[in-house]
Amino acid sequence: MAANVALVLLSSCSPSTSAAAASLLPRRRFLPSRRRRASSRATTIMSALGDDPIREWILTEGKATQIKGIRSIGGGCINSAQRYDTDAGPFFVKTNSRIGPEMFEGEALGLKAMYDTKSIRVPLPYKVGSLPTGGSFIIMEFIEFGRSRGDQSDLGRKLAEMHKAAKSDKGYGFPVDNTIGSTPQINTWTDDWIEFYSKHRLGYQLELASRRYGDSAILEKGQRLIKNIRPLFDGAVIEPCLLHGDLWSGNISSDSNGDPVILDPACYYGHNEAEFGMSWCAGFGGDFYNAYFQVMPKQPGFEKRRDLYLLYHYLNHYNLFGSGYRSSAMSIIEDYLYVLAI
Repeated sequence: MAANVALVLLSSCSPSTSAAAASLLPRRRFLPSRRRRASSRATTIMSALGDDPIREWILTEGKATQIKGIRSIGGGCINSAQRYDTDAGPFFVKTNSRIGPEMFEGEALGLKAMYDTKSIRVPLPYKVGSLPTGGSFIIMEFIEFGRSRGDQSDLGRKLAEMHKAAKSDKGYGFPVDNTIGSTPQINTWTDDWIEFYSKHRLGYQLELASRRYGDSAILEKGQRLIKNIRPLFDGAVIEPCLLHGDLWSGNISSDSNGDPVILDPACYYGHNEAEFGMSWCAGFGGDFYNAYFQVMPKQPGFEKRRDLYLLYHYLNHYNLFGSGYRSSAMSIIEDYLYVLAI
């Protein structure tokens, strides 16, 4: 508690006040008792600042001289989120007390990759690091959200522009592994999309379900599907596009101007259609798809592959939240086994 109070005190000091307090420190032994107490207090304040890497970054590289307030703004079921109000503007901070910085490093790389396309708005990441008490944090641009998710046509068009703008010459994957929710997402570079999706998406989730729940039935049927999956891509031209990777309604918003914003990504380079794997809870409508396909034309067989991309996310929800999602995943697997006559 004392450390927190000291931090607030320092954040409310002007630069000259902070400098004056620091200048007292070398002469501490020669000061009268009252000034020794002030010097000791300044030492405690500066020590506390060094123990809080979030405040340290905001008050140095963030170019703020005063933190005016901090308030919680949720963060979902995995992380905590706060708004830091400063004289240099607000910052958005997410923390996780249990997971190291690797998760946020993957998120930051994804946000920066999407930001660099200059297509759809995403928060710019500033800093990722470890917390001294354990866990990690990410500091990023604070975006003031509007009252709605914005126009569906704008979202579809700008998402397609991102897919069109960002391609990979390394194949399918990403420079680092990241997470989908809290599940590891393996992004090892692979030349062939069907191999990548079979092994690092469906195969990984099926193996996880087997280990976590002993679900041999879904593993066996899922593996049969994977072995026979290639005909579903007949006629499709597949390129490695930058994907948000976890595009559901909670990760879609709009800014105060009404322009679409996407956040909390699980980025990788993959088939653009895989972006619609969360469409069952993203709320995409006809206006969205019409605008999207004007920029990125629809590939032959899109409708028959759509459920295949939903399957990855149903499996992930099964692994994260339990059996409530198993029946949906099994139903998709069995439908495909029937269609493929295997």
